[in-house]
Amino acid sequence: MHKVFKVLAASAVAALLAGGASAEDLTIRWGTEAGYKPFMYKTEAGELAGFDYDIGNAICEVLKAKCTWTEQDWDGLIPALQSGKYDAILASMSITEERKRAVDFTGKYYKIPYRFVAPAKAGLTPETLDGKTVGVQSGTVTQVFLEKTMPGVTVKTYPTQVEVWLDLAAGRIDAGMANMVVVQDSFLATPQGKDFAFFGPEYTEDKYFGEGTGIALRKKDSKLRDTITGAIKTIRENGTYAKINAKYFPFDVYGK
Repeated sequence: MHKVFKVLAASAVAALLAGGASAEDLTIRWGTEAGYKPFMYKTEAGELAGFDYDIGNAICEVLKAKCTWTEQDWDGLIPALQSGKYDAILASMSITEERKRAVDFTGKYYKIPYRFVAPAKAGLTPETLDGKTVGVQSGTVTQVFLEKTMPGVTVKTYPTQVEVWLDLAAGRIDAGMANMVVVQDSFLATPQGKDFAFFGPEYTEDKYFGEGTGIALRKKDSKLRDTITGAIKTIRENGTYAKINAKYFPFDVYGK
């Protein structure tokens, strides 16, 4: 076993032991939303899969913990965490100042820009979106960004990202916006997205899109937060993260 892996994994488990848990009975109950391919989605067999799923399982392996997964609608993720339905949210949730008022976050485990997508022949630019309708998933950073920076745009929200793509492909909205990897993998690379294209710049401003994507926990669970942060560092150091990354992406999504 890699030396760094041993040291960091031991430190992470020790942090939980200090809080009264034992390595033998440690369970991490993840909450997630499974409509965000390639980060979290359902296979044809109805099983969870994706980058987030593999990262969560790798964290549990480092900590020698049992993993359980609970699906939840995006808008209900934080309320269900607060009510004790699960221990942590692993669902590509951006770390923003607004969310940090309600929950704590681990360090980031990836950071990817956001982009607009529309019919290629439409010739849209961010400057010509006034009067247009842009679809986004409800409660996401894209909704906040559009509402605060583009008052001339009609923002239409959907419970899932999949529903955004359905309406965009059907011509019921003019454009969509999401994490650019999600746009590419779950829309542009599919038959329904063949006549569509990105437009505008890559958006990364921390003010709107956060300092990266993290795992959310209740504020009282600081020991578990630090333990999971340590496990993220471990899988970055021991090569596990790189292997998972390569399974889904041609570049390192961890970011700068």
